[in-house]
Amino acid sequence: MEVGRIDQQQLAKWIENSLGRSGVAVLKALGGGNANLTLLIGSDEGDLVLRMPPDASISPNAERGIAREARVMSALGGKLKVPQVLAWCEDTKVIGRSFLLVEHIDGVAITDTLPTDYSDPVESLNKLGQQLVDELATLHSIDPAAVGLADLGNADDFLVRNIDRWQQIRKQQSVRDLPLLDELADWLRVNLPSKSSAAIIHGDYHLDNTLCRASVPELAAVIDWELSTLGDPLADLSLFLMFWGSRTIDPPAFQHVQAVTRNPGIVSRKILAQRWSERTSLALDHLDFYLCFAFWRLAAIVEGAWILQQQGKVDAAYSRGLEYDVPALLVEAQHAATGDW
Repeated sequence: MEVGRIDQQQLAKWIENSLGRSGVAVLKALGGGNANLTLLIGSDEGDLVLRMPPDASISPNAERGIAREARVMSALGGKLKVPQVLAWCEDTKVIGRSFLLVEHIDGVAITDTLPTDYSDPVESLNKLGQQLVDELATLHSIDPAAVGLADLGNADDFLVRNIDRWQQIRKQQSVRDLPLLDELADWLRVNLPSKSSAAIIHGDYHLDNTLCRASVPELAAVIDWELSTLGDPLADLSLFLMFWGSRTIDPPAFQHVQAVTRNPGIVSRKILAQRWSERTSLALDHLDFYLCFAFWRLAAIVEGAWILQQQGKVDAAYSRGLEYDVPALLVEAQHAATGDW
């Protein structure tokens, strides 16, 4: 386990000197995420969380992603429910890589099971769905320049650049035939909206990348900001929506993500989308396109982890599952393109 390879004494000394904390100790690794390592750190003054790229990262840009996460959460603090950034260390001499320290949020990551204190599952999930989409609308309404993030990314031609980039990468790196990848890329280009908005986007926004209160259905924090950039807010909304509620194939791709929302009585994607639209004053035109784009783009990205699995460079339940999940994502993208979502 990577935790054992960290010089915990060196880490404790750095935290004590930088933050004035005493009794610092690594308590355990926290679950969630596939590109970064998250550790719970204890101290006499309270717990904190350390984020850092692993040794064998799926993405060579993982370290830059953590730096981005530190910058974005610092900028959005007080405006969104994000953990407070306590320190960012670029000195690789401390533990061998850069790392981020944030406050520990008392919350749970919900995947396929609700906290036992949630008395009414349907009502609880509907409340969380509304809170999630409201928080996303708040993010998309923030002026990037006003929070020092005007240079976070290039929002120009966001959609077509992503289509071109990921199709080209998959053509250069391929271990199996995925005909829908190219067919849908062509469809996306033909149906590209004439114009799109620009906003700060999370890049991987869904229930599993948040923390909720264990006692009541309440959003406590949005986490995992390493993919945030400037881009099309409808692409961000669609990524959230594509995992929410009923799906067009069974089992769906990444069936564990937001699995608790696939039960009768859960608020629909369309209602949540309309709520977002009312709060951002952004139209929902071309939502079929955006949902197709969300499924397609995710498939193109995570196929890279399946390639690493096939090459013997990684071996985990997540990467093994991509044998099914990637083709399934492309089938769901095809459904979305026809309005079947």
